[in-house]
Amino acid sequence: MISKRSQTVDASGIRKVFDLAQKIERPVNLSIGQPDFDVPAPVKEAAKKAIEDGYNSYTVTQGIAPLHERLRAEMKKRHYDPEDILITSGVSGGIVLALLALCDAGDEILIPDPYFVMYKHLANLFGLVPRFIDTYPDFKLRAEAIEPLINERTKVIVVNSPGNPTGVTTSADEMKMVAELARKHDLTILYDEIYSCFHYDGAPLSMTDYYDRVVLLNGFSKSHAMTGWRLAYAMGPKEIIQTMTKLQQYSFVCAPSMVQYAGLAAMDLPMDTTLEAYRRKRDIIYNGLKDTFNVVKPDGAFYIFPEAPGGKATDFVLKAVENKCLIIPGNVFSERDTHFRISFAAADDTLREGIEILNGLV
Repeated sequence: MISKRSQTVDASGIRKVFDLAQKIERPVNLSIGQPDFDVPAPVKEAAKKAIEDGYNSYTVTQGIAPLHERLRAEMKKRHYDPEDILITSGVSGGIVLALLALCDAGDEILIPDPYFVMYKHLANLFGLVPRFIDTYPDFKLRAEAIEPLINERTKVIVVNSPGNPTGVTTSADEMKMVAELARKHDLTILYDEIYSCFHYDGAPLSMTDYYDRVVLLNGFSKSHAMTGWRLAYAMGPKEIIQTMTKLQQYSFVCAPSMVQYAGLAAMDLPMDTTLEAYRRKRDIIYNGLKDTFNVVKPDGAFYIFPEAPGGKATDFVLKAVENKCLIIPGNVFSERDTHFRISFAAADDTLREGIEILNGLV
């Protein structure tokens, strides 16, 4: 009765931890991959006004013109002039459309390991072959790990910076190297920069500075806590974006109309205070764990990915959950089960309590 296609993907391990959280009284929750602040009040007011003003029906599939214009203006500050733009229902929606636009069944995509869970499972769902780029132990991209994986069926290289689950950003040298390989082998780069708003040590970089055939994905979920509002965008070569737009007509139709107008308000808000708060949280969690765990200091996003003591992350995570500390085992994000993910998008006191529990378990 159930399709073979749907059986190629498992229920998210993250959701399983969320379900556990419902059964534990006052858990120390370091598992949730969303900001711990609320949507800013001006953004809420803009959405309310859009509803009251009657912006409740479909928009054009590609998204409203004012949001396109504002995004182009922002990109010009980064010296990037995309050929085309599509407003999507979240970056997740953008990933779906991009893979459908770029790949046929049997094509291969290269995914750095560790990875955001959706890359692997969507590849399997669409009949693609995910090939994993080993980035351990420092979560960096290396040509010698990438080029042997490339063959005549390879279509896409995924780059996610800053990364989920590691919080590590891709350096300029890494981006140049990936761009050179993509150019040499005629590949498209799918560049997911949804966490670029949380970049702690230096100015954000972009793959669009080094290569033309890039599908850039970003949105408002992390920067403005609009995770449930499903507003994002895809930018890149005209042929690719127009194909994604065509596919959106028969899937998501359009991003929520009132949320698109709220996005305009969001782009007017400086989020510097939030960035500083998350830099402080990063320092709290890293300094609290670095003397006990083998861990790479994250320079972006709001995740840290320590190595589990004893060699098997699943066992360590179960012990942490038994002690009311919710974390995610690394095999949710990786072909290995050696690390675990912490989200430091939590109150400072919650972070300190989690640090005490995790250090105590070791």
